[in-house]
Parts: sequence; structure tokens; C-alpha cells
Amino acid sequence: MKTGKKRILSITALCLACLLILGAAGYGAASFIQNHPISIVANGSGLSAPSGDRVLDAAGGGVSTLGSSFTLGSSSKELSATQIYTLACQETVGITTDVSTTNVFGQQVPGTVSGTGIIITSDGYILTNNHVIAEAVSGGYEVKVVLYNGDKYTAKIVGYEDDNDIAVLKIDATGLDAVTIADSDKLQVGQQIYAVGNPLGELTYTMTSGIVSALDRDITGDDGQTINMFQIDAAVNSGNSGGPVYNSYGEVIGVVTAKYSDTGVEGLGFAIPINDAAGIANELIKNGYVTGKPYMGISVRTISDQVAEYYNMVVGAYVGSVESGSCAEKAGLKVGDIITKMDDKEIKTSSDLIAAKKSHKAGDTVTLTVSRPSGEGKYSTVTLKLTFDEEKPGSSSSNSSSSSSNGSNGGGRGGSNGGSSGGWPFGNWPFGGWSSGS
Repeated sequence: MKTGKKRILSITALCLACLLILGAAGYGAASFIQNHPISIVANGSGLSAPSGDRVLDAAGGGVSTLGSSFTLGSSSKELSATQIYTLACQETVGITTDVSTTNVFGQQVPGTVSGTGIIITSDGYILTNNHVIAEAVSGGYEVKVVLYNGDKYTAKIVGYEDDNDIAVLKIDATGLDAVTIADSDKLQVGQQIYAVGNPLGELTYTMTSGIVSALDRDITGDDGQTINMFQIDAAVNSGNSGGPVYNSYGEVIGVVTAKYSDTGVEGLGFAIPINDAAGIANELIKNGYVTGKPYMGISVRTISDQVAEYYNMVVGAYVGSVESGSCAEKAGLKVGDIITKMDDKEIKTSSDLIAAKKSHKAGDTVTLTVSRPSGEGKYSTVTLKLTFDEEKPGSSSSNSSSSSSNGSNGGGRGGSNGGSSGGWPFGNWPFGGWSSGS
């Protein structure tokens, strides 16, 4: 089965039962497994991904402005759950992609990736999660959209933002019922909410209810991306991804994106605030990508305390490749450098560097403090000025990835791009391969 970057945490007993039913019907395991939304990795007391390789420019910008593609509501009249469901059925779509996977015997097995979408304009623009259509992007498959009345369309992928898990589709239709949105900055814990979607890819137009359980959760999936979300206790499952979260006025306040499931754990769902999603969607519709995102053109990995002590290095973000012509190269960054500060922010991990970069925009200038090898196991401190480039389609690391178990064979995509790459200077890297790209 092809899993790729599937964000799967666990399968509940109910899911296993559904899997057996699907298998009996001849759909195969792939048609079920690939329905699952982004998973959350538990690590200690928080929700985060294990440490490891990170590609610096895989972090997205935080766009949080409402745009002209969305209608902002101003209703003061609360609706009943039945009224909200009636609205949702006209404003929500099912999204499917028929894919082909290769099993362990080398045989091609058909499968289906399922999710939910939100109609944001009457002429057919649809908002969903990037992971709902990621398989279609990588495999060149068609994306199908199904309305509540059964009408089916082949959708065009307008744009997608993997860093924030947002995508926009377009279908050739007019006169659709578009959602009204609310200002998600005004969300309050305890507020009544409703989620509508297609759980398991089979139970279409299911509505669940609950409350906003918490705000401003920084959720890190098992792909290492961290996204700000709010927490809900409404039941959401695979297939709900990309679907709307409504307030009691029938206005959309978020996009269902993740759930945490484990033995003894219930009621942990997460949604991207609609302000963030709307800002990104408007950029995708207008430009095809999110403008103004800072880009450095390097790949890095964390030098932990353990590694630093073992190899007589310093803690920080180790530069594994530098893209030719990038702002990093112009600033004087070299393979083997260890970034320890960006302006006054201390950098101890690749995640620290990503977070520091995300607080800037293209064109900003920062001061990097770098520990550079000076020979015989010694390091000297170098200060560099770097002005961020703008990340554009084709420059993001998400477009290309590979790994190398031997650091001396290269440390990233830079070598194939004409940039410099050197990777790990001490033979085999003892803690897994490099995530590469720029």
C-alpha cells in the first residue's frame, strides 16, 4: 500500500470494522486507510512530532486576513441545529480521488482518498485541506467533487499550501450556495459549534456538535509541520478533513483538519481558524501561491546536545545544503555551518530556526550568528546579514525530497541544483537520513 506522506496516527475499533466491510466489498485496504486526516503525534505532555530532519523552507507564513472571496456574516439570530444542517448540506461538498497503489506483491490496487470541502463562492471555488488532494497532486490523479444533490464535477486544483494544510479547488458551476464566515479571532472557549462532513468517506453529510474546547493550539503533525488550530470536542473522523465548523449562527469559523485518537482518548478534534484559512485561500485564488513568505534556500537538521557532545560541535541548526543563487549563498552561509542565533533569538533546533523565520517576511534582513568549522575540531563565530528571498512555487522543499544514509554523499537537494552540498563530514549520520530540499 502506498502511504507516502499519509498522516495516520491510529485506527479505532470502529475503523477496523469498517475496513473489514470494505474489504469484503472488494474495495481493498487502500480505499479505507487513505481516508484518514492529519494525525497528531503525542510526545510527552504535549502534541508534537519527534525531532529529526527538517527542511527550513517547509514552514509557512501566517496569513490571517479576510479577503474578497468570502462573505463575512453579521447575524445576531441563532439558528437551530436543524437549520444549520440544512445550510451545511448546500454549502458542503464531498471530495474523492481514485488512486492506484502497489501492494507487497507488486500488484496495482485501486483505492480512494476521501474528504470534505467548503463552497466559498457561488461560481465554484471550494476550500479544503491540502492533505485531501495531496495524493492527486503527487500522482496526477483527477479530483472529483460531489454536491449534496448528487451532481458530480471534475475539479481543477487552483493552488495548495502544504505548510498550513489549505487547498483551493474550482469546479465549472454557477449559482452555488456559498458559506458565510465569522471572525474567528472572536472565538471563545465554551462556544457552541457544529461540524459537518463525510466521516470514513462513506457516511456522507454527517453532522456532529460540541463546543470550542481551547484556542491557539500549536499542533504538529507527524510530517513535522506545526499549525495553529482551535480544539473542539465534536466527533470528527477520517473524511471530515476539509469540512466546515459552524457557529450557532450558521457561519463558518474553522476548517476541520486533525483529530487525536488513541486508547482511552476521545473528543480531541482540531480545526484551522477560518481567518487563517481565508487569507491563504484568497492568496491561492489570486496568485496560485501565498506571497511574501520568507525563503532562505538551505536544508538543515538539529545538532542536539548529545550529538554536539559526541562530535565536539555546538548545538544549533546544521546547514546540510545551500541552494545556488539563494539569499543564503549571497549572505555567505556554507555547508557545515551551524546557525545558533537569528537576531536575538537563540537557535537550538531546526524548529527554532523555522519559527524564527516565520516571524519575518520576504525582503526582511536578519543577522545570523553562525558557528563555522575552522579546522582541527575547532569552530569560529561568524556574523552574517541575510535578506530573505520570497518562496515561490518550485522553490519549496516540499516539491522534492530524498534521503541519504551517508552524509558524505551529499546533504540535500543543493547538489542537483548546482548549489553546494556536503552533508555530514563524519561518515554515516547515526540518527537517520537527511530530509533534503530548500
